[in-house]
Amino acid sequence: MDEQQQKDVAVFRFGVICDFVTRPRMDRGEKERLLQEKCSKEWEVPHSGRSRLARSTILDWIRVYRKSGGRLESLYPKRRNDRGKSRTIDEESAQSIIALRREMPRCSMPTLMIELERRKLLSPGLVPTRSSLRRFLKRQGLLKASDPIPVDRRKFEAELPNDLWQSDAMHGPTVLAGEKKRKTYLFAFIDDMSRLVPHAAFSLNENLDAYLGALRCALLRRGLPRKLYVDNGPAFRSKLLHEIAASLGIALIHSKPYKPEGRGKVERFFRTVQAQFLPTFKGGSLEELNRALDEWITTVYHQRPHRSTGEPPLKRFAASMECIRPAPRDLEDFFRKRARRRVANDRAVSLNSRLYEAPVSLIGKHVTLLYHDHDPSRVEIQLDGRCHGFLTPLDLNVNCRVKRRDRESLVLESIDKTQVPSGKLSFGDREDA
Repeated sequence: MDEQQQKDVAVFRFGVICDFVTRPRMDRGEKERLLQEKCSKEWEVPHSGRSRLARSTILDWIRVYRKSGGRLESLYPKRRNDRGKSRTIDEESAQSIIALRREMPRCSMPTLMIELERRKLLSPGLVPTRSSLRRFLKRQGLLKASDPIPVDRRKFEAELPNDLWQSDAMHGPTVLAGEKKRKTYLFAFIDDMSRLVPHAAFSLNENLDAYLGALRCALLRRGLPRKLYVDNGPAFRSKLLHEIAASLGIALIHSKPYKPEGRGKVERFFRTVQAQFLPTFKGGSLEELNRALDEWITTVYHQRPHRSTGEPPLKRFAASMECIRPAPRDLEDFFRKRARRRVANDRAVSLNSRLYEAPVSLIGKHVTLLYHDHDPSRVEIQLDGRCHGFLTPLDLNVNCRVKRRDRESLVLESIDKTQVPSGKLSFGDREDA
């Protein structure tokens, strides 16, 4: 409590006792009546949460004031003589508590109290409250387990374009989807070296399919990065994403949980979007939102000098185009989903509530199906890593009219006719023909 606060308290106390100390004489009955009146009254005590005054407290103020010869300073609140020491914890118990806390620096207050009682480290009859134990440890500098170890964080920047991409998701505005308003999510990628944004788009979902669609667009636009630095969300931890990245030669790196500092560049881009783009958007649909975002990135963000690099992102990215790895022509195939199925005896295979027909040679075998959700007509079938063509959609009416082939005809088809020499007998030939 500073000097001004002490003076405020002293002035208040004098206002309480002034009726007693300013009158020359007061009989006992009047004094007692006045004391009861002041004790029953509610006060606004400065710098205190109390609202009532005890009879002994008022009498003590009167005695101290008269003894000092009427000095206001005598009514200043006094500091405790045992300040810094606990009134309830004796010296021997204090040393035991300090030793136990250093032995168990990360345990909670209830656990510490239980352990003190179990080991019988306190003096007989001493049962400190949780608050008194907390205050004691705080004065000793032992309330916290230890000062946090400084983390070695350093600014970094990739040496070349597409050496490292950072990627994350941001909660976006609501848009009109059909007749309902729905929340959007922004998936974005940023090149660490140039700050160029390979792709950014809002989606109505925060799931894996939405993220893979954004990643596919980014790779088609700006080529393949060597590393992709992402969060720990469900979409970024999926097995399919790991397989896609590995097959494309991209190292997938996850930041430490609850440590977004490593992805600071994409987080900074999100703040720019929130501060500069979203306030200017006037549309209402998801298509309008993405169209406006793409135009803003192309004409504004990529063209102006970046505050950190001093160059426009597009110009800095294009300065080293020779090191860019282009996306493969069959990029779509890398994003196909996989499913394991067993081919039934009637050649039928079920996938996403659709029936397909597999080759006869695969009946009874467990096969791998590669497919896109948006293109159910192209489902590739593989066995032990070898392609066996594409499945045919099952048509029951057509199968009703198809003539089945017997076992002998299937054997004949399997024989390589080119291996039969001319003039030699084949199946079905007779010597007396």
